[in-house]
Amino acid sequence: MTGVEIDFIVKDSLKALELYKQIFEVEPVEVTDFPKGQNEVIFSLYGVRFHMLDENPEYNMLAPDKDTHQTIWFNIMVPDINEVYQKAMEAGCTELQPVTEIPDFGVINAIFNDPFGYQRMLHEITREVSHEERVGIWEEKMQQEC
Repeated sequence: MTGVEIDFIVKDSLKALELYKQIFEVEPVEVTDFPKGQNEVIFSLYGVRFHMLDENPEYNMLAPDKDTHQTIWFNIMVPDINEVYQKAMEAGCTELQPVTEIPDFGVINAIFNDPFGYQRMLHEITREVSHEERVGIWEEKMQQEC
């Protein structure tokens, strides 16, 4: 078997699963029900497999805290960004960038932090823009700034 799984640590994977189910179309694959610190959850989101583990300092598995700067985020393409973003806000996530349309690139995006310390970027594709077109747009913008 081959494949890729994204693993990450949260304070409480069972609580995180409940939050993510409120926001996204999460498909649980495996969920344990042990004391906090021993749990793990495997779920699928739009065909991508995620593996969440409870924080357990004894095994040097530490979840991010509010003072930790994240250098990784999850970029999730959704069919209706306004609906998903609203669910995230209602579930207690923190806005970093409101829903923002970027017509030149054919996307609408938004960014938020979840209560478990992870950043999510939502994308809704409004039209296909090729790599070459995107590079051309950036080059034009950079020339205008000089």
